[in-house]
Amino acid sequence: MPRYTLRQLAYFLAVAEAGSISGAAARLHVTPTAVASAISGLEGVLRTQLMVRRKAHGVVLTPTGAFLRERARTLLRDADELELAAASGGTELAGPLVLGCYVTIAPTIVPMLMEWITTHHPKVELTVVTGSQAELPHRLLDGALDLAICYEIALPDGLDSVRLYQSPAYVLLPEGHPLAEHDVVPLAALVDEPQILLDIPPAAQHTLLLFERAGLGPPRITHRTTDFELTRSLVARGFGYAILIQRPAVDRSYEGLPLAVREITPTNPSGGVLMIWPQRVRLSDRAAAVVAFATEHAHDLDPRRRRAAGRRAG
Repeated sequence: MPRYTLRQLAYFLAVAEAGSISGAAARLHVTPTAVASAISGLEGVLRTQLMVRRKAHGVVLTPTGAFLRERARTLLRDADELELAAASGGTELAGPLVLGCYVTIAPTIVPMLMEWITTHHPKVELTVVTGSQAELPHRLLDGALDLAICYEIALPDGLDSVRLYQSPAYVLLPEGHPLAEHDVVPLAALVDEPQILLDIPPAAQHTLLLFERAGLGPPRITHRTTDFELTRSLVARGFGYAILIQRPAVDRSYEGLPLAVREITPTNPSGGVLMIWPQRVRLSDRAAAVVAFATEHAHDLDPRRRRAAGRRAG
């Protein structure tokens, strides 16, 4: 039977994450002496030094300390899961779940997931965090999120994923624009048209890369925005066209003005929407259930299918 305690591991992990004993003590609402004593006791049990204490400069983990940090995080997570599962006799899911979602995808995916969790697993405490493609994967790897939903673009190493659906880029035009008469619009026909660029990663990079890979010159960007709905509203007002990936079910702006959605050619096979999580982390029962549900019902999450169903119903 191990002679170390979960409290010692928790204090050690707090120090490793805070970078100092005083910082960890503040987070834990205990005295620095209590934290230092727990670390010394843990080092005594394990018979090895876990960190180097530097006066006025915090602590630095030894190689053994760095190894223990990852194992301690897993052990503490498993201990929390055991407590939650035991409370319900293993018959229902309960406890916190933090889901990250790329900001423009969230309105079409999160409500359905939230409704399912609320209906079938009411004891799961869901928190939704929206963010950019750049920040969400790193927040996952840092342990701040359990799962995230984002595009299959520029993802770092160390992630596992399931594909929910494919979402190729399209052109958004004002209703009545001459190019809206075509079902598919060549990118070459858009080069000299005024473009409204959704200037957030990875949308802007993806748009510019489409023109570059088609062997075309850069598009004529006349306006830049960092807001998805503002981009759609400017298009509806006739300020230009936009290349987008996410597809709302309704082809109207916030002002209620009509919009024309058309395919483009050539397009790029990227644009897959993924649910991701760290490879090194064993999913909690709650997270695993959400992954299973999202995978099984991916066709319902795909806004293109909803658009097609709406047109058939109309």
